[in-house]
Amino acid sequence: MRVVGVDLGTKRIGIAVSDPGGILASPYEVIARTNDAPAHRRRIAAIVSETAAERVVVGLPLSMDGSVGPAASAAIDEAQALAEVVLVPVETFDERLTTVTADRSMIERNMRAGARRKVVDKVAAAVLLQAWLDAPKARRPMNPAPMDSTA
Repeated sequence: MRVVGVDLGTKRIGIAVSDPGGILASPYEVIARTNDAPAHRRRIAAIVSETAAERVVVGLPLSMDGSVGPAASAAIDEAQALAEVVLVPVETFDERLTTVTADRSMIERNMRAGARRKVVDKVAAAVLLQAWLDAPKARRPMNPAPMDSTA
């Protein structure tokens, strides 16, 4: 099953896509944030269509203690809005430290800061999506029920 991962940043939205077997996540695209949230959702819906994805996983930036703070609440709201646009189930998944992990990985590869900034969001989305793909099914999804726009 192909899955799209979404890392919602304040300036950019990182997108990752899994292989058709749902085993390996790869960075896909970075969407620059503007004041046009519906346009962002339409672009994500187009990516879902382009890649024939069967599910969307949105990063849930929980607080370090696991609680739902303002950023996680905003991500939940965005995931619900996205579920109204895409034709596949949308769910959230804990994304704590994905951007830090992605940035450290690129630093270890000696990428310059400017080059890292251009791709860190889609790499973070791949880290998030890979964690979701690797998680035991019993741990998925983070939210009580997937937000399914097909229902």
